[in-house]
Amino acid sequence: MNMPRSELAQAVAAAAKPLELAVVLPTFNERNNLETLVERLDAALTGIAWEAIVVDDNSPDGTADMARAISLRDPRLRVIQRIGRRGLSSAAIEGMCSTAAPVVAVMDADHQHDPKLLPGMLEAIQSGEYDVAYASRFCEGASTEAWNRPDRVKASGVANKLARKVTGLTLTDPMSGFFMLRAETLRVDAHRLSGVGFKILLDILATVETPLRVKEVPLAFAARAEGESKLDRTVVFEFLVGLYDKWLGRIIPTRFALFGTIGAVGVVVHMAVLTAILAMFGGPGMKGQLVGAFEVGQTIAAVCAMTFNFFLNNALTYADKRLTGFVPLMRGWAKFALTCSVGLTANVGVSAVLVHYGIHEYPAALVGVVMASVWNFALSSKFVWGKYGAN
Repeated sequence: MNMPRSELAQAVAAAAKPLELAVVLPTFNERNNLETLVERLDAALTGIAWEAIVVDDNSPDGTADMARAISLRDPRLRVIQRIGRRGLSSAAIEGMCSTAAPVVAVMDADHQHDPKLLPGMLEAIQSGEYDVAYASRFCEGASTEAWNRPDRVKASGVANKLARKVTGLTLTDPMSGFFMLRAETLRVDAHRLSGVGFKILLDILATVETPLRVKEVPLAFAARAEGESKLDRTVVFEFLVGLYDKWLGRIIPTRFALFGTIGAVGVVVHMAVLTAILAMFGGPGMKGQLVGAFEVGQTIAAVCAMTFNFFLNNALTYADKRLTGFVPLMRGWAKFALTCSVGLTANVGVSAVLVHYGIHEYPAALVGVVMASVWNFALSSKFVWGKYGAN
C-alpha cells in the first residue's frame, strides 16, 4: 500500500495526536482483505488518531505476515498472532485489552462492516451520552439485502430474541459483531467475561452489572469479500453455550457441564452398540455364546463410546484448543483413552467401597460415575487439551 504524500501527511499528523480509537479486527484467513481494509479505515477516520489491531488465530494463509508487512509502512496497524488459542470472542477481548486507546471498537475484517460508521459511533461515545454504540442489521434504516443469506437473517432473528431475554435490553440486534465502547468499561469486567462463543457484545451486555446506555446505528450489512467466516459449524452450539454460561456457568463450570453432557450421550452410544452386538450374536439357547458376545460387545462398545466422546469433546468442549491433523488427533485419542481407563478404575473402586459400607448399589454407582467424570475431566483438560496436550 503506497500512500500519496497528502494521505501520508494526514497519517503523520494523526499519529502526533493522543490516541483516540483502537479498532480490533479478529481474523482467520483474511490476508487478501487487510490492505483494502486499512485504506478504508484511513479514509473513514480522517482527523482521528486511531490504530487497528489484527488478532489472528494463526491463519494458514499468512494473515499475520501480511499484517506485519503493512505495519512496516503504516505503524497504525499492529498484529497479535495467537498460537494454540482460538475463538472470536476471546480474540476480541485480547485485542481490546492490548491497547492504550480510551475507546475501542470491534469489527470484521471481511468488509461486511462499513468503517464509515466509526466516526459517528465514536462521537456518540465521546459525547458522554452513551456507553456503547453498535451497528444494527435490523433497526430502522438498516439492510441485509447485500448479504443475500435469508437463512442467516432468520437464524439471527431467533438468536436475537434469546439474547434479549438474557441481557434484558430491548435492542434490535444484540448479536451484532460491530460495536464500540470505552476501554475502561471493558477492562473493569474483562475477568468476568466468559469469552465463549462468537458474540462478544452479548457477553459484555449480559456481564456488566451497571446498565449500559446503548446507541444503535443502522448498518447496511455487505456481502463477504474474501477469507473464511469465523462462524463455523459449531456456531449454534457456541451460542447456546454462551447463554448457559450466563445463566448457570457460575454454579456448574461451563466446560465441565459440556464434558459431562457429552459423557452422558456417550453412555447412550455405549448401550446402543452393546445392544446391537448382543442382538447379532446372542439369543435364546445360546447362553455360552451370549457370555462371549457380551465380553466382546462390552469392549467394542466402550471403545466406540470413548472415541465418540473424544471427537465430540475435541470439536465442542475444547473448540478453542481443538486438535487438528492425523497425528495430533491420534495422540490425543490415546491420551484420552488412558485418562478414561484411570477414571474407570476410580469409578469401580469408589463404588465398591461404598457398597461394602452398606450403601445401596445404585447410589454407589452414581457416586462412582460422578467421581470418574471429575477425574476424566481434570486429567483430559490437562494432558489432552491443556499444557501437556497434543497440540
